[in-house]
Amino acid sequence: MAYSEKVMEHFAHPRNVGKMEDADGVGEVGNAKCGDIMKMYIKVTDGVITDVTFNTFGCASAIATSSMATELIKGKPIDQALTLTNQAVVEALDGLPPAKIHCSVLAEQAVKAAIADYYDRNGIEYDREGFISCEDCEHCQADPA
Repeated sequence: MAYSEKVMEHFAHPRNVGKMEDADGVGEVGNAKCGDIMKMYIKVTDGVITDVTFNTFGCASAIATSSMATELIKGKPIDQALTLTNQAVVEALDGLPPAKIHCSVLAEQAVKAAIADYYDRNGIEYDREGFISCEDCEHCQADPA
């Protein structure tokens, strides 16, 4: 499967790139097997993600999924952003090659890691069970192609 036009667009012209100095939450995830590292920054006002940026070191799929994930959660309440799935990222990009699905998992986990950091910084209780790490993820443990 070739990359979709949306993947190529988000790779060539990623949205919301850059470090956010005054972030309310920062999440970093990575997959040592493929070398992709994502760092997501969120700004939260009254429970809504008002701004989100990212820095990603990785392949075209890693950059595109990071970009799309930021677009999907920006302006959303935190509880809605937490429902973001890797499948939603893949669908929004009109698909990914099977060997690149792990990139969408990393994007989902980067969002959740940033939200978990926001919760931790603000003493907000949350169920950590929904915040699996990449080390626990079957896609991230598969050998990259």
